Amino acid sequence: MVEIFSNGPFTTRPEIRGSFGCAAATHWLAAATAMRILEKGGNAFDAAAAAGFALQVVEPHLNGPAGEVPILYWDARERASGALCGQGVAPMAATPERYRGLGLDMVPGTGHLAACTPGAFGAWLMLVRDRGLLRLKDILEPAIELAGGGYPMHLRLARTVASMRPLFESEWKSSLAVYFPGGEAPEPHALFRNPTLAGVYERICRDSAHDSRDVEFENARKLWYEGFVADAMGRACREPVMDSSGRRNAGLLTADDCAAWRPTYEAAVARDYHGVTALKCGAWTQGPAFLQWLGLLEGFDIGGLDPLGPDFVHLVAEAGKLALADRDAWLGDVDADVDALLDDSYLAARRKLIGDWSSDAFRPGSPRGRAPAPVPVKIAGGPAASAASGVGEPTFSGASGELKKHVERVEGDTCYVTVTDRFGNMVSATPSGGWLQSSPVIPELGFGLSTRAQMFWLEPGLPSSLAPGKRPRTTLTPTMVLRDGAPWLGFGTPGGDQQEQWQIAFLLRILHHGYGLQQAIDAPAFHTGHHVGSFWPREFKPQSLSVERRFGEDTIEALKQRGHKVEVADDWILGRLCATGRETVRGEAILRAAANPRGTQDYAIGR
Repeated sequence: MVEIFSNGPFTTRPEIRGSFGCAAATHWLAAATAMRILEKGGNAFDAAAAAGFALQVVEPHLNGPAGEVPILYWDARERASGALCGQGVAPMAATPERYRGLGLDMVPGTGHLAACTPGAFGAWLMLVRDRGLLRLKDILEPAIELAGGGYPMHLRLARTVASMRPLFESEWKSSLAVYFPGGEAPEPHALFRNPTLAGVYERICRDSAHDSRDVEFENARKLWYEGFVADAMGRACREPVMDSSGRRNAGLLTADDCAAWRPTYEAAVARDYHGVTALKCGAWTQGPAFLQWLGLLEGFDIGGLDPLGPDFVHLVAEAGKLALADRDAWLGDVDADVDALLDDSYLAARRKLIGDWSSDAFRPGSPRGRAPAPVPVKIAGGPAASAASGVGEPTFSGASGELKKHVERVEGDTCYVTVTDRFGNMVSATPSGGWLQSSPVIPELGFGLSTRAQMFWLEPGLPSSLAPGKRPRTTLTPTMVLRDGAPWLGFGTPGGDQQEQWQIAFLLRILHHGYGLQQAIDAPAFHTGHHVGSFWPREFKPQSLSVERRFGEDTIEALKQRGHKVEVADDWILGRLCATGRETVRGEAILRAAANPRGTQDYAIGR
């Protein structure tokens, strides 16, 4: 008799295990780039940065060189965690009065008016300079090869580019030149090149070269933020371009804004939960809401619930409504009282609001007895109200006026990369912004600007109200989890307002139900739109709940009976989680990685 040994439940892909290094990213070429850097002698910091630059090339509809990135890390030499802010700030000329003077009641979702200073380049450079091992050319070389030599264009990217053709032809002609070379639409799976972008990185490598590694990285920073790149961005912003308001507007970003900005190190925000410590970036992201969400769930027997059943989905969604309401009312680039939001007595009071029925209310709390400022609410499909909103990533959805002639619905999204290495380092990062759908390509650079300023409110008195030099409260939110004072998991996902929602279910299923990394990624996903939309046009969808069809008819019907307005999505469509991990087996470190099968492009690799 032949005995068949099983490694556990079926998964769409193997969970990668090794001892040298592991990486996972939202594109296989980025994951391969990370592994290439590890094999070259780099560490997790080098590998994550090189993968981040590669993602800007191969997923230009999901991020770009002028985008932003929050980074969580564990540095094995310091035996300490930290956060690195690669989120740029509003231009110094950006005031609510300036936008209202243009007849706007919110920052447009596209075009130059929504541009912040580009943060990703500076953050990746700082990470490698301070914690990496390799030189600048080593880090940028894979991106140069992909942009100059070409990469096979994924079907989804080709479709996104094709959908933009009417706008590119009529308005954003510099984008047409890059993405429709010779007037031809890019063919899926054929090689696509961006030689202008390759030339930018080649020039930076050439002109910043120096015997001193520190000087080399500082030279590169100056070329970007004080040199030819910043000059080109400033000139571009002076030109009016069509945006989501349906009108042509010039931008406010200047070369001086770029020169004044620096990435910053910060302490990660932490919360203990069932034997682990979850780490997030600060209140300039939605990260603290994830920690509050965990705190709200502490009072329930999550392990006693079926992780694919209606009780689990209902409880997680209802707790999420409360955490996201506090996100909208209290988080922003201000002196946010995160300790009060995570206080056990405050969470205990909030926990009592979770009932058996789907709440239709927007209910931010009052930590330390302070009443929240009124958050503008626009009910999806209804009149403006005074509570909250929620739809996903930066988008042309709901375009008005002249823009309707050129585009119906074009959405952007985000990327993710995580790396862990043999030295004990770990990186978890969520690059985004600067989509090809965001704003026109700057001809001298080969890429357009970010539109993250759309996340500001023009209404006064909110933590995320617009002010010069302020960071928008971003949805970008990588996660790291420590166990026994050492890195255990690094994970994240694209998805805008859905990022925390997909991540929370992933972690709960691992901690309470014994799921492996790949099993937890594969599991049916869900999220609610019952929150303030972080992106233009910032709508609110009360009681909405999107679930993958794989939950089954019984679970879906039970959720409807509890008052959820259920939208059934296709079997494999919600979430794009990637993860790496470390565990100890017989006293030795084993590295792990897993990636999402949805969309057929995320990839995990390791040895």
